[in-house]
Amino acid sequence: AVHEGQVVSAQELTVLLQPLFTQNSRNLVLFLQDRLSIDDFTYFSESYGNKNPFQNEILQSSPSSLVLPAVDCKVTKYLLSVLQESGDWKLTNVTNLNISQLEVNASNPNLLVVQLQPLSSDLKEISTLEAIAENDKIIGRVTMDLQERGIHFSVIYTSVRPSRISRRTDVISGLRRQLMAVEEEDSLSHPPLNVTTGNYTCILFYASNFSLKANHSVLIDLTNATFLTQNVDISASECSDSNTTLSLKYTKPVNGISSLEIRFLMTNKFYEVSARKWFTLDSVEIVKDGEKFAKFNISGITAPAEYSFHCQLVGTSNLYPARLVPSNNEAKHWDVFISELQIQGFNIINNQFSYASDCTGFFTPGIWMGLVTSIILLWILTYGIHMIMQLTTNSRFDDPKGPALSVPQTE
Repeated sequence: AVHEGQVVSAQELTVLLQPLFTQNSRNLVLFLQDRLSIDDFTYFSESYGNKNPFQNEILQSSPSSLVLPAVDCKVTKYLLSVLQESGDWKLTNVTNLNISQLEVNASNPNLLVVQLQPLSSDLKEISTLEAIAENDKIIGRVTMDLQERGIHFSVIYTSVRPSRISRRTDVISGLRRQLMAVEEEDSLSHPPLNVTTGNYTCILFYASNFSLKANHSVLIDLTNATFLTQNVDISASECSDSNTTLSLKYTKPVNGISSLEIRFLMTNKFYEVSARKWFTLDSVEIVKDGEKFAKFNISGITAPAEYSFHCQLVGTSNLYPARLVPSNNEAKHWDVFISELQIQGFNIINNQFSYASDCTGFFTPGIWMGLVTSIILLWILTYGIHMIMQLTTNSRFDDPKGPALSVPQTE
């Protein structure tokens, strides 16, 4: 029994999922969505009448089920790692959402990970409703195929973070005092990628969204493959005290591309002016199918050697604070988008990011808007005070009880 308002911790979740690890048939299907809350099941089904996005009845038809209204976000982020450590699973990432040709050996434990399509990032509920409905169809197709093949399995449907954050009454007053407050989320929605040499970590890399677009049309989302499932080869990465290269190799990231490698080249130099070492991300290279080579030059991504570097938006767009500038013709065919980039290639302690040097300067657009508005208002106030000080009163006044006041023309 889960009480209202109770948030399931990591230890409690392990105990609740223990039957999955002890039963005879240990086939587990993990449907992972980017955002989901228990309230979505009632909100979208009741608000749109016949447009209920939840059509399959897998929960009702299941002989046993467990519904957890609230689970700690840190637990769900590392759920895949917890499941892998719980037993000798054969991990399979279902990317094409068609498992009819997938070979599943029921005698061995199998863990199938299905990455559902992300929900809309804007506030349009209709697009979110359509995305949830499409994910519901995907869940129905996968589970129906397994049932037709006579495979006994268990299903976990969860997400990386909640889509709805409930505010408690005891903290509403505190939230009202925050100007333009936003919902505070965990700083890292998934663990960073780390490259180790020997017993220590030499590179840390994190991004909330890591995407490319080939020929300005084919979108390649590498976020899940890099950080969640870690279906990436980093063996070609190199580390030293002066030069570091982060190499990310992907096999068949999308149809039409057999291999894709992305390199981040960093240097660590001593500068006499500041009397200290600074690390710089000099360039980014993209190698497609081992032949086509694209190179981007970067300016502005630098930090003290003991720090990490963080930037909200990094890519090829002119609107980004840190921009990737194409240096050859092949690079002009690529678009790069990296949000919430944080990278460190030197002096990593305890496998954690050091203090981050941010790419945003002190005079942000918001600060400039505030300064300009203040100057305009101050000018209006000064002008008004000056006009008031120029007002003068008449030297003579007409008395209605006495004779009319005559003012000669010469005065």
